Amino acid sequence: MTAIILIQPEIPGNTGSVGRTCVALGMELILIHPLGFEITDTRVKRAGLDYWPHVNLTEYASWDAFLEARTPRAEQLFLFEEFGAKSFYEPDYPDDAMLVFGKETTGIPKAIIDRHADRLVKLPMRSEVIRSLNLANTVTAAAYQALRGKL
Repeated sequence: MTAIILIQPEIPGNTGSVGRTCVALGMELILIHPLGFEITDTRVKRAGLDYWPHVNLTEYASWDAFLEARTPRAEQLFLFEEFGAKSFYEPDYPDDAMLVFGKETTGIPKAIIDRHADRLVKLPMRSEVIRSLNLANTVTAAAYQALRGKL
């Protein structure tokens, strides 16, 4: 199963929207703590609508706790950052791909990027005035690309 991983998300509405996308595409949602909100926040559920109870949700206290519990292969991980060397169109995503996204304000922590620098990808953008897209929009685009030809 393909998974979406949000590292320390800050905006409950984004997480709710990502959860809704995960339900639509049969993906697991993995949240890495600390979160910038309580998972019971009504804004999470409002964005996820009545689909939130159907989210296949797993939470970990930290990135290291996630790595220890899941032991992902290097080729499963795809870290999305605006400065990634490869376009997200380039990789062949395995069926058990893990698409990793950082917090809205600062992205993926530097220590995690340093450990997985060869796994960085980005969504290409034509405009030079845009640094990044909204997290929920980015996740949706990436999720559909990872499942291209599998839906």
